[in-house]
Amino acid sequence: MSLTGIFLILFLVVHCYINAQIFWNDGGHKFEEAAHFMGTNFIIRTVEIGLTAFLLLHIIQGLNLWLSNRSKRSVRYTVSAGNQTSAWYRRSMGVLGSLLLIFLVIHTAKFWIPNRASQISGNGELPLYHLMKDEFQYGWVVIVYIIGCITLSWHLVHGFWSSFQTLGLATHRYKYLINGIGIAFAIIVPLVFALMPLAFYFHWID
Repeated sequence: MSLTGIFLILFLVVHCYINAQIFWNDGGHKFEEAAHFMGTNFIIRTVEIGLTAFLLLHIIQGLNLWLSNRSKRSVRYTVSAGNQTSAWYRRSMGVLGSLLLIFLVIHTAKFWIPNRASQISGNGELPLYHLMKDEFQYGWVVIVYIIGCITLSWHLVHGFWSSFQTLGLATHRYKYLINGIGIAFAIIVPLVFALMPLAFYFHWID
């Protein structure tokens, strides 16, 4: 879970950087350039296969961990200790992960899958910037994406720290630094993602 989680965190950094190119407000020119590079570069396309495998592995590992934890206690606690023993998002990683999976299915179905299908069929890349611009004119789509970003944020608050802790890197000397970086990451990256649909919906960018 830790290794696949860190790999996906690195992917989020790249994905966030590329998507943030829309804020140049140049009609999507810089974004389309970055998206074209990611979609046509042989090395990137090869890494994309690994990304898909790591994502599926992370999902399977998460489900196995959740089922394992439940099976170890056949009788539930009579009284829940609540936040006295652990934060709610730490106890809800299964639910948060499931919500993220639903969001991911929606996201890939709207953008990634149609674009790759167009490339495979020989019709070239789709105009992703204009596709996003059209999709984010619908209020319900914007709401779904914002909920997805909030869910991602809470998932990262625990996941970032937990990944380094499991690998033995969150020692007493560095735990506050890692925890601080993790919280900042869990706020900044989902915030950039959430600002994208809002920027299109409220016409902050053309």
